[in-house]
Amino acid sequence: MHCLREFNIQRLTKQSWTPTVELQANLIPKMTAKIAALIVLGWMMLVFSAAAQDNQLTVAQIQQLAKNLKYQQGEIKIQDGLATLNVPTNFYYLNAEDAKTVLVKFWGNPPTQVDHTLGLLMPSDMSPLEPGCWVVTISYSDDGYVKDGDADKINYDDLLKQMQKAVQEEDKARKDKGYPTMQLVGWAAPPHYDAATHKLYWAKDVKFDGEDEDTLNYDIRILGRHGVLVLTAVSEMGQFPEIQKQTPQILSMVDFNQGNRYADFDPKVDKVAAYGIAALVAGGIAAKLGLFKMLLVFLVAAKKFIVIALVAVAAWFRKIFGGKNKGTPPPS
Repeated sequence: MHCLREFNIQRLTKQSWTPTVELQANLIPKMTAKIAALIVLGWMMLVFSAAAQDNQLTVAQIQQLAKNLKYQQGEIKIQDGLATLNVPTNFYYLNAEDAKTVLVKFWGNPPTQVDHTLGLLMPSDMSPLEPGCWVVTISYSDDGYVKDGDADKINYDDLLKQMQKAVQEEDKARKDKGYPTMQLVGWAAPPHYDAATHKLYWAKDVKFDGEDEDTLNYDIRILGRHGVLVLTAVSEMGQFPEIQKQTPQILSMVDFNQGNRYADFDPKVDKVAAYGIAALVAGGIAAKLGLFKMLLVFLVAAKKFIVIALVAVAAWFRKIFGGKNKGTPPPS
């Protein structure tokens, strides 16, 4: 996908005459920058007009919302004591309200797709408004206790083929609803289940029609007594090495609290989920929701660059025309 930082101003400002040395040194850089800025402004207005109508937010409002985000670290209880996060100094946690601000108001996702979001994790050296920022969303499904007896019997190569076929069959429905068709390229990281901690993770490489770069969907599931904690990182495939490197630390950050752990399951009174490990991987907890609805989460990566570019171009224009560039301060 294309970001503002890849835009080549020189291609728009090529001169057809030979100026004097003095003009070259003084006048042309200023004229070139300002003329280019006006050209880019028109281009950006066309590109982002739809996004502005959707969000109904000015750049200043977006920047103010970013400043108001409450970044947290340390021990954090989620879902009324269901589980605990221990967030280290190289990560930040945003609660449900702030997470929805990022996912809906900044990145343009439908509000209905983040209704059950409990919060998100993000690297502490990034802002949600800057290119390259990635987050891990956190939610919970109370579908019941997921039996893991099939974990070591699953043929994940065969499962991948079934998933690829399902994605292909759903392409017409996606196209009819105005979404791009897609291809499940394969595993970016094959599924791995740790029977001791009851934590499962895997990553998918997804290709959307019209996109230059593949999308990474990195999934983590933590099994508990009454349901599953769902952690999902969505980014471009180019960020896979970084997220893969951080996965062990992310896995260690969160655990169910006493009474909600997998080992606390009581078969006499507790509900058992209607699916096992294979279904978690094949369709996630959305097995009961349908594949098409589940796949909407992939759009996070494609949508977020709209607001990022709006903020970036506003800062660039202030710099070109001599205004004071305050920018978006880093989280503190």
